[in-house]
Amino acid sequence: MLLENKGVDIILEIGGIKSVDTAYKVFEKKIDSGNLSKLLKINQKYVLLKIANSIAVCNPDNVFISTGSEEDRQFIKELALKNHEETELAMKGHTIHFDLKEEQGRITDRTFYIMNEGEEVNSLAKKILRKDALNDIRDKMNGIMRGKVMQIGFYIRGPLGSPVSNPAIEITSSAYVMHSAEILYRNSYLNFDYEVDRIGHFYTNIHSQGQNRPEDLPNARIYMDRSYQTTYAINCTYAGNTLLLKKGNHRFSVDKAVYKNRGKELSEHMFITGIEGTDGRLTWFAGAAPSGCGKTTTAMAGHHFIGDDLAQMWIDETGAIRSVNPECGIFGIVENLNWEGDPLLMELLRKEGTEVIWSNVLVDEKGFPHWTGNGEEPPESGFNFQGFWKRDIKDKNGKPVPISHSNARVTLTSKDIANYSLKSEDPEGVITRIFTYSGRDSDTMPPVRVAKNSDHGVVIGASIVSAATSTEVGATGVNRAPWANAPFIPGPLADYMDAQFRFFGNQNIAKEYKPVMAGLNYFLTDKARGGTLDKLLGEKRDVKVWLSWLERKAHDEVNIIETPIGGIPEYDDLKKMFWTIIQKEYPESLYIKQFSLYIDNIVNRIDLQINAYGKEKGVPYKLFDILNEQKEGLLNLKKVFGPVVTPADILKFSNKG
Repeated sequence: MLLENKGVDIILEIGGIKSVDTAYKVFEKKIDSGNLSKLLKINQKYVLLKIANSIAVCNPDNVFISTGSEEDRQFIKELALKNHEETELAMKGHTIHFDLKEEQGRITDRTFYIMNEGEEVNSLAKKILRKDALNDIRDKMNGIMRGKVMQIGFYIRGPLGSPVSNPAIEITSSAYVMHSAEILYRNSYLNFDYEVDRIGHFYTNIHSQGQNRPEDLPNARIYMDRSYQTTYAINCTYAGNTLLLKKGNHRFSVDKAVYKNRGKELSEHMFITGIEGTDGRLTWFAGAAPSGCGKTTTAMAGHHFIGDDLAQMWIDETGAIRSVNPECGIFGIVENLNWEGDPLLMELLRKEGTEVIWSNVLVDEKGFPHWTGNGEEPPESGFNFQGFWKRDIKDKNGKPVPISHSNARVTLTSKDIANYSLKSEDPEGVITRIFTYSGRDSDTMPPVRVAKNSDHGVVIGASIVSAATSTEVGATGVNRAPWANAPFIPGPLADYMDAQFRFFGNQNIAKEYKPVMAGLNYFLTDKARGGTLDKLLGEKRDVKVWLSWLERKAHDEVNIIETPIGGIPEYDDLKKMFWTIIQKEYPESLYIKQFSLYIDNIVNRIDLQINAYGKEKGVPYKLFDILNEQKEGLLNLKKVFGPVVTPADILKFSNKG
């Protein structure tokens, strides 16, 4: 249950401004005539109150309104340089931003949902009562923008006119954050009033980096107020914590899908990409993976790119699932991004012509960026997120210092990518047939498997397990990552799971649009399949084959081998596709390693899910039915063939049955 407009709106309570007339007095005091004339073209009363109270609480020296014009965008870029939040690089249009070395990822330990009495929150998340959040925000945010310029932008998360797009305001003292917003989101200043009226709500995001000192990080906080769709970020700079239009507003969109439009709409942590099949046929995919698990590479492997991170979906009147990307740019991890696996992105990162913000990579003495895994010869020395760097430098514990942080990023616009799809700005979105779920799984699941129906597909998403990545500060080990969306699900997982079952099982979905739901796994290692090496049993470019096989499966052009955990490919199909698609030999010995079922590993993984979800209140029982059905099928195979079951064994078992 979500309690909307419950309790006080914190920013209005602290600021104390309750009327538009009083708001105008604040504007006249703090905003120069040029920026005031821009702001007063916004006529939404509640929007103006949010802005006036933010000014009253944060107390900036002055205020800048971004309309998205070239002049305004240039002002923001120059302010980022003037404030030393960004520095120009050798390539025209490229700049570098460094976060504090102690803040290189999402600060999940200091991120809270603001909770009303009687309201349930995701069991995996931190929460704080409204009265306590109000006191802490008052304490930490009062006067936090003194000596700074407050920048305000008006955006739309999705194409203008789309039924699932959401208007949002970004309020920040960081020119780097505003510069990023202008690249990643559609500035809708001219349409903002209309979009708020059309959609019926807007999101508010308030951020200040404060003094941006390491000693302030213990006091860094991110608060998400679901009741008033407002986020607060304090004393932090990493874009995943401060660009609240991104994952902060994604959380509100998840709430909207789960509690307002359950079974009709979804808000997912998914890429959107199109694959061309037989005779130029185009099939659209959406796929979930935790950050740092190859989502951008998968999205770029498509022939028609729309997005690499987020997706808004709905079922249209014809019974088709449609998807749009709330973003129009990429905020992507660069580690292991190279010419072999990511040629289209490398074109933009190694040549002038595209506006790029780099973060936390190495800059050499000539002003060129370098990063781990780029496939290039590293420079002798340079400057990175930890300070001066040279080859073979070690930290205080004697460990080699990497060229770049493993969560180093690039921010750039999607429209410059060679496979960019013009459908990206279509408010009707794209008809989406295939949905994939993946994580960093070194020892359990095969590279690709197809669920036998939508309920089994939902269970694949619910059962993602992934090795921790550096996208979250302090994260270690192997963790459950349901739908790769758990950190962004505000309410109970049971509610979200019910919404998934209802959406993908919706009877209004037409037969020709029934979803194909699949698991992907690029991270199987040689050691986990009887070898001695930690290297992967594959390479980045293989993803083109796995996606193309799914595209053909959606159109009934390939056969599958049915297993308890889903359908897997036949060897002959893959052998042909590896050669025709990426001109690569695919030996049967590798196929057997990749697609054999290691029963004990999978059963342990199933038991992990059963035990974990068994502690959650109200989880749909069909989840347990499906997991127990899979477990029973696997154990029956083990009785006949032992702990390792090959595809040939499965065929024998099926024929015998």
